Amino acid sequence: MADPKPPAEPAAAAGAAAPSATASASATSGASSAAAKAAKPAGNPALRMLGLPMLPKKLPSRNWMIFWAITTSLSAAIIYDKREKKRATAKWARAVSHLAQEPLKNPNELPRKITVFLESPPGDGLRVAQDHFIEYVKPILHASGIDWEFVQGRQQGDVRAAVAEKIRRQRKAHERPEEDILPTNDKAILESRERSGIPEYDGIKGDLVVGRHTWKEYIRGLHEGWLGPLDPPALPEAPSAPEPVQPPPVEVLTQEPKEESKTDGGAEAKKEEPEKKEEEKKEEDKKPKRPPQPPPYNTTADYESSSIPLRIPHEFNPSAPIEFPHVLGFSNTLTRFKWFLNRRKLADNIGREVAAVCFAVSRDWPEDASGEYPQVHALEQEERNWVKSVWKDDPEEKKDDKKNEETKSEPQRPKEKIWPTAIVTDPRIMSRMRRFELLPEDEARSKDVVVPEEEIEGWIKGSFRQLFRWGASQWQGKHFTPNVGDISNEE
Repeated sequence: MADPKPPAEPAAAAGAAAPSATASASATSGASSAAAKAAKPAGNPALRMLGLPMLPKKLPSRNWMIFWAITTSLSAAIIYDKREKKRATAKWARAVSHLAQEPLKNPNELPRKITVFLESPPGDGLRVAQDHFIEYVKPILHASGIDWEFVQGRQQGDVRAAVAEKIRRQRKAHERPEEDILPTNDKAILESRERSGIPEYDGIKGDLVVGRHTWKEYIRGLHEGWLGPLDPPALPEAPSAPEPVQPPPVEVLTQEPKEESKTDGGAEAKKEEPEKKEEEKKEEDKKPKRPPQPPPYNTTADYESSSIPLRIPHEFNPSAPIEFPHVLGFSNTLTRFKWFLNRRKLADNIGREVAAVCFAVSRDWPEDASGEYPQVHALEQEERNWVKSVWKDDPEEKKDDKKNEETKSEPQRPKEKIWPTAIVTDPRIMSRMRRFELLPEDEARSKDVVVPEEEIEGWIKGSFRQLFRWGASQWQGKHFTPNVGDISNEE
């Protein structure tokens, strides 16, 4: 009979064959890993000696790609706009720089001098307007060699009052020569020049007005100065207060004070003395540190009935309105950021207007087809960005009115609101206004101006340029030596 169990020899043979298969597999894996190590590039030996790993063979993650794309785009836009803004300002500065090289005919002759009108923008301070002038206007005026003087206002109506007062002083010198004019610094300077025999500049001077709000006050001041009276208007009469009724006398029984009351009264008197001193200090602090703004001598309704002076000039000094974009508020952050990335266009526009002022070429303001004067619409787009408080009633005026009613003090004229109201014009004044204009040949010459790279480059690039030049000079042996002259001859 056959054996029911299979023989064990094939199993043993299979068990003997398994170790040989694993050995062959390990041998093949070792050979493949050795081949992979041999195929792996060694990389740059210089980087390996510095401890720097090899560059990755794949792009960064999606989030990193978005971050670097936004960062590089914004950085490139800001750097490009800053460079082009510098280029535009430097181009117009170089276009007018030849004016500074023109010699004066007489050593005692005064150079040309213009007037710059600055005022605090609605809702902000005067420093903002000064920074705008320093950044966009001053480099061009400085390169042209033209002198200028400031008329600055910190609140609404200051520029109007300054323009009107200057015109009234000019009129009084001709219409009332016997009347003594209040001495000012300008008058003292003019008198000293007359004693020294220094003649005034005989030529076109001009006015440079920064911002729409300043432009509106400038036009209002021209109308007030030439069409208004020379004497200030009378204040409105205060309403007569009823006489107070005196109460009948009442008999008061006097008693001898006690010792305790005397001591208490002395303590109270001591307390009242420092309180009085503090009140006096507060009253001194409340005193106005600057003279009050003079009220307007006329209103816009008085233009038609007013007569012009006999000695009014046929043409006024030319003027140039300069852009001053300004907006406040968190909701206007995107608008400000858009302006920040396009400052090169603003610099080019302002540079063109300032260069026209430097070249002193003027023309009349042409009338529109509708018959309106273009001075009314100059820089009109800036009014859309003014704060809302400009168009509302001033709460401080209401408080002053209440105080006047309570204290029954002398009534004062309400302050004139020039910014929110439309410009009211008179043809006799507007027809005499002129504006500066840039000639086509001057603009064509400005396009040929080439600004060197060193004037517009940033701090990093300029530092590398200086470092390279210093290294080249050291390599060539051009060491810095003090200029002491020829020391070879020791006698």
